Amino acid sequence: MKDILIQGRYRVDRKIGEGGFGLVYSGTDLDNGNEVAIKIMESRNDPRELKEEADTYRALAGKVGIPQVYWFGEEGSYYVLVLELLGPSLEDLFNYCDRRFSLKTILLIADQAISRIEDIHGHVLHRDIKPDNFLMGISKQGNILYTIDFGLAREFFDDKQDRGYQGLPFGGTTRYASIKNHKGLEQSWGDDLESLGYMLPYFARGSLPWQGLKAATEDKKRELVQQKKMALSGEELCRDLLPAEFAKYIDYTRSLGFQVKPDYRYLRTLFRTRFQSEGFKYDNVFDWTIKRFDDIHESVENQNSAR
Repeated sequence: MKDILIQGRYRVDRKIGEGGFGLVYSGTDLDNGNEVAIKIMESRNDPRELKEEADTYRALAGKVGIPQVYWFGEEGSYYVLVLELLGPSLEDLFNYCDRRFSLKTILLIADQAISRIEDIHGHVLHRDIKPDNFLMGISKQGNILYTIDFGLAREFFDDKQDRGYQGLPFGGTTRYASIKNHKGLEQSWGDDLESLGYMLPYFARGSLPWQGLKAATEDKKRELVQQKKMALSGEELCRDLLPAEFAKYIDYTRSLGFQVKPDYRYLRTLFRTRFQSEGFKYDNVFDWTIKRFDDIHESVENQNSAR
């Protein structure tokens, strides 16, 4: 079978995922043998989101945890974005670890994620913070948390009235959406951080209290989720699962006004202080690191015993 090549250089190898506006493949850069990610969408679709995503990656180039763009353009009847290949998402790793992360791993994730969001906020709002959009790097970057999928990202203009525009359509992912997003208000910096705040108890408990709610329509379901979120304080979300710092984080990010820039250092310090008080070490040993080691060790033992 003939190879599919992009610009005569990037070979399409196998499908590894798909999003709202395209398929994602792993590929090979034939000039240097490096693996790449190739995001493809048909030319008949509006290419603006894919182009804006490429532009956002380029604007954030050089920041830790932002994948490098190698090429974007039109190839035949497709628009193509060629990126640095990354490893599994936090959602993938969560499933691999039997849908529970330890406190140490959650604190390590929170520390890196806040830094990524702060860097992103120097240019845009992400507007779809969720476990699927955080990926670990590969090889020497295997302990670096990356942020992807800027299809919903927008610049933030703080010259609007305090509450921002109202009556806006919902955007993003219901499970992790901020309360302001549910209410149809313009999103701000705090909304991305609030979404991260819902990821953290999710990792500790395996689900969130508003998952599984039933309704006749998606709009009705989102309304039920909104009501459930508003009824639960940070303390109630984290009770018996996570230390008080996590409740403080959630309550703080929810309280931020439209034009109020978050204190990212304060939020990182919350978690770093707890990390140190627990006696943890910054050794980049995550739950999946240990499980992978144990799985490999068990596989070797099984092979030896079968001989």
